[in-house]
Amino acid sequence: GQNVRKYAGKLLITPARKSAKALLDKVREIANANKTATQANLILTLNPVIRGWAMYHRHVVAAKRFAWIDHQIWQVLWRWAVRRHAMKSAHWVKQRYFRVVGQRHWVFATQEKARGMSQPAWLYAAASVSIVRHIKICSAANPFDPAWTFYLERRRAHRQVAQSYSGCWKA
Repeated sequence: GQNVRKYAGKLLITPARKSAKALLDKVREIANANKTATQANLILTLNPVIRGWAMYHRHVVAAKRFAWIDHQIWQVLWRWAVRRHAMKSAHWVKQRYFRVVGQRHWVFATQEKARGMSQPAWLYAAASVSIVRHIKICSAANPFDPAWTFYLERRRAHRQVAQSYSGCWKA
């Protein structure tokens, strides 16, 4: 699901085109299967698929691919919305199906009614996933050598805080 290549001497791992295409095919299939479903149901069906794919690829160089995926999904959802209201204007469709959420515009969102209460539901954006890099470990580090205990404890603490570190330091 990932493309591993060297570009100008630097190793870059990106989500494979085939993986992105498979995700988009699945999103299109879900949208086509739910032509008459409510907007809230479509959102609840698509969110786990998008979130799962984005979380799988969040450790690689994926920001541009995430933005591209979000754009392609937006196009699928726009066609879904326009198809439902063929006699309405684009402005009406935009007001009905797309909202502003925080700093994001054109978010596919609605007010979901559950148990008499209204709560917002919006489509998960792959680009909102933060890229988290793996913490490198020194090749000489040995968990059985007491001299490396401090290093391994500091590394474990950094990992729990989810801070990235790209170096090798010894106790």
